[in-house]
Amino acid sequence: VVVGKVSEIPPGERKIVVPFRGRAGIGVFNVNGSFYAVRNICPHKNGPICTGELSGRVTTDAPPSIHDATISVDGLGEILRCPWHQWAFEIATGRCLVDPEVRAKTYPVKIDGGDVVVEYEG
Repeated sequence: VVVGKVSEIPPGERKIVVPFRGRAGIGVFNVNGSFYAVRNICPHKNGPICTGELSGRVTTDAPPSIHDATISVDGLGEILRCPWHQWAFEIATGRCLVDPEVRAKTYPVKIDGGDVVVEYEG
């Protein structure tokens, strides 16, 4: 299914497509030039996951309360947080960072000329 043009979704941005295989739709994300599609239903409590905040992985070399602790954010724009309960998911894989056994539904995406195409089994 053609969901838009590459030029419509610049790096760091998303396009929410409704409907797509149902009313919830999908979010199509451009992460550093790579495109990913995530179903717009959080597997935790069915929230609209694709409308959530884009972030990265927060890492630290010590607890933040320790003097001189170094805190960094890696992979900015690669993590999607559901707006309802802030559960974090990897956009590329759908893997949940809160509970690695939980996954958001993802779909393969390909670029055909200037079109963004989401593939799914009908």
